[in-house]
Amino acid sequence: MRTVLKNFHICDEAADTEADVIIDDGFISAVLPDKSSSSIKDAAAIIDGDHFLPSKELPVLMPAFIDLHAHFRDPGFPAKENLESASLAAAAGGFGTVVCMANTNPVIDTVEKAAALKSRSDMCGLIDLYPVLSLSKGMEGRELSEIGSINAAGRYLPLMLSEDGKDLADDALFLAAMKEAKRIGIPVSCHCDYGGENNAVGRAIELGKKAGCHIHIAHVSTKEAVEMIRRAKAAAKAAAKAGTDPSTGGFTLSCEATPHHLCLNEQDAARLGEGSHGRVNPPLRSEEDRKALIRAVADGTIDAIATDHAPHSEADKEAGSPGFSGFETAFSAVFTELVRRELISLKRLSALMTANPAKLLNLHKLQKQGRIAVGYRADLTIVNMAEPWTVDPSLFKSRGSNSPFKGQQLYGKILMTFHSGRMAFGR
Repeated sequence: MRTVLKNFHICDEAADTEADVIIDDGFISAVLPDKSSSSIKDAAAIIDGDHFLPSKELPVLMPAFIDLHAHFRDPGFPAKENLESASLAAAAGGFGTVVCMANTNPVIDTVEKAAALKSRSDMCGLIDLYPVLSLSKGMEGRELSEIGSINAAGRYLPLMLSEDGKDLADDALFLAAMKEAKRIGIPVSCHCDYGGENNAVGRAIELGKKAGCHIHIAHVSTKEAVEMIRRAKAAAKAAAKAGTDPSTGGFTLSCEATPHHLCLNEQDAARLGEGSHGRVNPPLRSEEDRKALIRAVADGTIDAIATDHAPHSEADKEAGSPGFSGFETAFSAVFTELVRRELISLKRLSALMTANPAKLLNLHKLQKQGRIAVGYRADLTIVNMAEPWTVDPSLFKSRGSNSPFKGQQLYGKILMTFHSGRMAFGR
């Protein structure tokens, strides 16, 4: 089936222009900068950007976002979230692909459990979901999970491994898990809570060098952690350029920051309630830390923006459960704070939320995701950049309504999301 998206401003990591996009059978078959109408007559559906906004400004068409870090709470915590509500919330936030963490009940510590959740998601058809496997059985930190038996010929190959916020305290076990990740060829997402963020980041980097694997640092939040990552990346790059790699044997380092750490600080946590609605792990930091994160986003030290979507019931938030519902405000928050203030470009934001995560997960090759280009999958989102909207969590698709952006006026409202050329969300 052919779908034509005409009269849009398209933007990805490489393009920022007006064009028409032709979709055939779920893939982009043409991008026409001259807005040629030659392919429109054969279309089963035509979506015209001229009809979206009351202003003369065209809506922006972007590749759907890829989230490296979210919590679906399924199985085990339906009061917080389930697969269907999380998937719809992700699509409503412009996301087409999500990596979800293993801290469910039961813990996702086997290929069978991960494959079952992915199969349910595939039947739902709103997003691509890739459950991680925990590093240890039951996330108890005593013995490795099933990662030792994972192989590329299996029916489900995770794109990441992670122990979520329960870092492995045993160095030998942590190193063994990293070596398995290297064997499989996928990153280990390290949440770096054990012993404090700065110490934990340093530890993960050193163990990652010993294992020669890909370490991905989740939700970086301090200026010290940013600087450690910057130095480690520079050293690895210099060693690779010089052809010397004495001890790191393939070591790769990447990292992410969240919208809430980029846009808010400890004063916002105090305003929201440090022990309740403003509580998150890692906590909202100082303004100095926040500005260090923004500099790291701008200079390329931070590779991706990930939501850390962590929904809770109202009762759980009041009782102090850490985390925010992040899918439905993620793009708007960082667009408003970083792009509208001209701290980064829209192309850079697209790279941080789509192209870079696609490359980290190898989805640019496996699934042809991350760009608006011929041959790429038609995972797309349409965004109204021109008009403000006010965050009202009661309208969220997520079951978790705790948002630190409640009542704020943001720009960059998601209007429609396509998954493999089919509409997964529309207003």
